[in-house]
Amino acid sequence: MPHPQSADYEDLLSLWADLESGLAMVLGNPMNIPAFVHKLRQYDRWMQDLLRQDTDTALYLLFQLATNASMGYSALHALICAVLCDLTAQELDLPRSERDSLVFAAMTMNIAMTQLQNDLAAQNDKPTPQQAASIQAHAYSGRLLLIDVGVHDSVWIEVVANHHGASPAEGEFEQWSVVERLSHILRTVDRYAAMVSPRKTRSGRSAIESARTIMMQTGEPHDPVGFALVRATGLCPPGTYVRLDNGETAVVLRRSKKPNHPLVAIVLNRSGEVLNTPRLHRTATSGPLVLAALTQEAVKVRINHQNLLRLGIQADRPANAAA
Repeated sequence: MPHPQSADYEDLLSLWADLESGLAMVLGNPMNIPAFVHKLRQYDRWMQDLLRQDTDTALYLLFQLATNASMGYSALHALICAVLCDLTAQELDLPRSERDSLVFAAMTMNIAMTQLQNDLAAQNDKPTPQQAASIQAHAYSGRLLLIDVGVHDSVWIEVVANHHGASPAEGEFEQWSVVERLSHILRTVDRYAAMVSPRKTRSGRSAIESARTIMMQTGEPHDPVGFALVRATGLCPPGTYVRLDNGETAVVLRRSKKPNHPLVAIVLNRSGEVLNTPRLHRTATSGPLVLAALTQEAVKVRINHQNLLRLGIQADRPANAAA
């Protein structure tokens, strides 16, 4: 297996795809997986290794997968949510034990409806009454299933059981119980990841629209979770498309210290024509600036993501850190 630091776009995409495939196998057949918890811990370590080597490239690949994939949606959604929970946990400075419970809950929150979730992502019709009943019961069913496969972490189990519940009406976020806080984080991440991912029945939303919706829906005027998520990923995460204020279209390559001022590659001129050579631009240091986020469907041309990622990585050397 190629080391993430030396791997190119195809190798990295393959590593993330292999991780998603392994997670899909575990989530699709949990009762037939020996040492279920140990297997998930292995996947978590694999995920962390890929993230720590190059978080921007990881986000780029995951957001591209999220906006393009429809088959195998459940495991991909679980992986994306686990990544976003990991990054948000760092922003919130959660204790390691809470971070672990949160990430494992993200991986397994839909374990009781894995195949159904895949079916729903691909079907054109609304859920049938039988499907709707399974959706309604999946959080509690997931709780029972996790107990059956040998999970002993009560926080992990209860966060899965409560990830569609309501956040407490009283008190500040920091005053809530561990399960209440982690359930709220997972709900926020789950909604955000679902919004940016297209379905057969609807298009995905732009990253900025999704982020703003999340920050308005959290229910608390000073809720830190939505803001932590945006700080972690950027208002326009790597792998998403933006329109600049001069009319050009760009792909976000890497985050910067300012959430809405990323390193981008300009790929279309203001007339919508493809540039022969993408032009790197640091919006944190000069104009043009990001005017709006675009959905995947708004960009009709074929983009060579391998070349763009290589440009972004080369531009960020030697530190390989946010600009």
